[in-house]
Amino acid sequence: MSLLDTLDPDTRRRAAGIRLVAFDVDGVLTDGSLFIGDGGEEYKAFHSRDGHGMKMLQATGVELAIITGRQSEVVRHRMESLGITHVHQGCLDKRPAFESLLAETGIAAEEAAYVGDDVVDLPLLRRAGLAVAVADAAEAVRHRVHWVTPSGGGRGAARELCELIMEARGTLDAALAPYLES
Repeated sequence: MSLLDTLDPDTRRRAAGIRLVAFDVDGVLTDGSLFIGDGGEEYKAFHSRDGHGMKMLQATGVELAIITGRQSEVVRHRMESLGITHVHQGCLDKRPAFESLLAETGIAAEEAAYVGDDVVDLPLLRRAGLAVAVADAAEAVRHRVHWVTPSGGGRGAARELCELIMEARGTLDAALAPYLES
């Protein structure tokens, strides 16, 4: 059984119409841990399968973006390596960045997904056409979204969402085909 089979019809419809996915970073693309060195340098651990899933989703024509409250050179570097150009850091209030992203891309909020894990993400989750929380998100967030990933932040949750959207849009088989050819 695929993840798509676990969705109610409304959430399936929402996933099929997604043209943009915006991710929070800490607690979504990472497990939320912050490693800070003596000199103030910041370290984060990203899951490699999440990154590959994001690249596969991008290759199907879905735009990807980052909207995060913290400012980090590590995030800039990781997103650059993934080819993600819509990177909004240091957003204490994430709403202006989300509205700017929609205007810049010409994509309607109904065609956008947002993935979050904490209460600061609720305004965007309420605005997005597909609201997603990671499995270990705050309870107040998990109860206010369309879908909760089976995995936690930094543990494959982003990959699960990417594959779910590709499956809903009918592009997953084509995205996997190069890896299945003999």
